[in-house]
Amino acid sequence: MTDAESSQPSGQPAEPTTQQSEAAGNGAKAPEEMTVGELVFEVSDRASVLIREEIELAKTEVTEKFNRLLRGSVAGLAAGVFVVLALMLGMFGVAWLLNDEVFNNFWAGFFVEAALFLLIGAGAGLFAWRSFKRGAPPTPDMAIEEAKEIKAAFDGQSGQEDES
Repeated sequence: MTDAESSQPSGQPAEPTTQQSEAAGNGAKAPEEMTVGELVFEVSDRASVLIREEIELAKTEVTEKFNRLLRGSVAGLAAGVFVVLALMLGMFGVAWLLNDEVFNNFWAGFFVEAALFLLIGAGAGLFAWRSFKRGAPPTPDMAIEEAKEIKAAFDGQSGQEDES
C-alpha cells in the first residue's frame, strides 16, 4: 500500500495525485512504477494510436480537399456550358453583322467566319502536333546522359588502376 492509500479512510479508494494521473494517462500505473517492458508496450501502443490518428486526419483532409475540388469542377463545368452558349450566339452575331455590313449575299458572312475558325483550328492542331512530337516518347534523356558520364568516369578510373 502506498502512502496516499494508507492515509485514506478504509473502504474509500485513494485518489491518484494529479501528476500520477497525467503521467499514466488512461488510469494505468505512473511511469515511475512501470517496468521497462510495460514502458516499451505503452510507448508502442501510444505511437500506434498516434499514427492511426494521423492517418485518419490525412484521410479527412484529402476527402475535404477532394470535395472542394469536385464542387469547383462542377461550378467550372456549368460556367463552361454558359460560355460555349454565349460563344455560339456571338458567332451568329458576327456572321449576321458581316452579312449586313460587308456582303450582299446571305451566306457569305457564315462562310468567312467558318474559314476563320478553320484557320484557328489548323494553327492549334499544328501547335499540338509539334508539342506531342517533341514530348513523345517520354524518355529521361538527361538521366541517360548522366548515367553514361558516370559509367565513363568509372571505366576511366578502373583503367587507371589497372595500369598502376
